[in-house]
Amino acid sequence: MVPRRAAPIYRAWHVVYCAVAGALGAAVSDIFREIEDELRRENLLKLWARYGRYVIAAVVVALVIAGGIVGWRNHLAAERRAQGLQYSEAVALLRADKTADAAKQFAILAQHGGGYVVPAEFERAELLAKGGDEKAAVALYDKIAGSPGIGRNFRDLAVLLSVMHEPSSENPQTVIMRLAPLTAAGNPWRPSALNLAAAAKLEAGDRAGALKIYRQLADDLAAPQGLRAYATEMAAALKP
Repeated sequence: MVPRRAAPIYRAWHVVYCAVAGALGAAVSDIFREIEDELRRENLLKLWARYGRYVIAAVVVALVIAGGIVGWRNHLAAERRAQGLQYSEAVALLRADKTADAAKQFAILAQHGGGYVVPAEFERAELLAKGGDEKAAVALYDKIAGSPGIGRNFRDLAVLLSVMHEPSSENPQTVIMRLAPLTAAGNPWRPSALNLAAAAKLEAGDRAGALKIYRQLADDLAAPQGLRAYATEMAAALKP
């Protein structure tokens, strides 16, 4: 119990004490924070002294890889532009009836790879067929059809063109078997494949089978109008 007369002195002392204690607490807190910062800085310096060179090496490697990727992309873009220009030049030669020069350009494109290999190979095969070398054209179409890295639609087109240029001595049953996957619903080459399959049926002496296919083709709304009209005429001619 503080005497009543000493109470003001006690309260004043208590205020001073709290102020001093608060100041000391803040000062101590600042000291501890400074010590903690110094320790953290010291640890970072130790870590840098130990692993700094590895960090620098990793950054350098990352920059080299990034630069290499950018350089490779630029190289591919330049290569595609060059190939596109070469393909355009080959097509221009073709339109100017310079087939021999065009064939050489397409052969070079096919050898170099890139995005113009497939169209260049198709152009080469067509030039061979137009030049009378049906055997070489069929061999090239078959090569395209057997390339797993080419899209399914292109491979199916190669099969279709190969069948179209096959000599008449080819077994009709073999032709029908080759065309069977192309006659499935949803295949973009289905109408043309059905037409060739019907012709092969006729060649094999199967008039009923040919009639069935021609009727199917005539009713196919997705088929070109000209092909549907032809199928209708053939169905009428084969009708018993």
